[in-house]
Amino acid sequence: MARHRSSTTQQRLLKESAAEFVVRKGDDEAMAEDDELEITSTATSRGQAWALDQLAKSEFFHQKLHEWGMLEIATQIEQIRGEDFEWSSVALGISEKAWTRVIHSGIKPVTVFAHPQFIITVPRAVAYYRMLAMVSQKSMSQVDLAVANYESGGSLLPSETAERLARHLNNIISHLIEADAQIDPREFDLWRGMAAGSQAQGSWGNTKGDRIEIVIRGMLLRQLRERELIEAEAENGARIYLKDGRVIVMADEPDVAIYRSERIEAAIEIKGGIDPAAVLERIGAAVKSLGRAKRENPASKTILIAQGVSMTPQAYQDLEGNRDAVSYCFLVEDLLDKAAVREEFLSLIQF
Repeated sequence: MARHRSSTTQQRLLKESAAEFVVRKGDDEAMAEDDELEITSTATSRGQAWALDQLAKSEFFHQKLHEWGMLEIATQIEQIRGEDFEWSSVALGISEKAWTRVIHSGIKPVTVFAHPQFIITVPRAVAYYRMLAMVSQKSMSQVDLAVANYESGGSLLPSETAERLARHLNNIISHLIEADAQIDPREFDLWRGMAAGSQAQGSWGNTKGDRIEIVIRGMLLRQLRERELIEAEAENGARIYLKDGRVIVMADEPDVAIYRSERIEAAIEIKGGIDPAAVLERIGAAVKSLGRAKRENPASKTILIAQGVSMTPQAYQDLEGNRDAVSYCFLVEDLLDKAAVREEFLSLIQF
């Protein structure tokens, strides 16, 4: 069985008195067995589980920032020549007092107030003004102005709807501007940030058991984009075509699969549960999925990613007994918190 060799030799030692693997460096005897299962580990505890949850949540929120294109849309709005639009404050739902304050403060109106002409051209900009008004997608549906499809770019924005949206949001934004004695442009970013955080919190709550899977997939996508390895994306990011000819499929069983010419080269199973009582069941499911990849291509790299807080001595023994199916195991804690481990993992799958 192929074995990943890191830049430093490692020896795996299981301490029966504690549910943890200790990784030691510098022992050449660790390289003796070609089929040895290498496990990157940290000591775990309930406190660390909470710390991991915090890290995962922060990572999730960060992913949402980019998924929603908040920076890109804001930059695009700042570059728009708003003076080319016809601004009728009454027709657009902008109060005279709010308009005057914005103009006298030297702030471009288009960065504060929604204009139908612009949000028709760039439908995703609806999210910018909705968040500036600090209202949720759900609440917009309650006033018969559902925006989710427009914000995702899935639907074209009709002119009549654009006018209604602009008037509604501008009315709220005007009230907010009037509530302050002075305008500080930095406050607009905080308004949007508060709304974005609330929306991300709702998405986080809906992920439940899939949270770690979402975070790990997001980490992989970000690394691919930062390293400019992507040729194209399809199926809402579920299928990614790399410049080197490989294809990455985000699905179930395995959670992540890497193919070349329709032949699987790597399979990754992500098990984010933290309950030790169910860890053997999770490992069994991972072994079953990764075993299929090995049967399809014995040379494929099969990787299990699990939460350290859930791992028990019996769980590690089960992995040891299934080295024919599981080539490598990494802990979620290490992948998210340790750059060296993350690079080791990415190198393993040739990113």
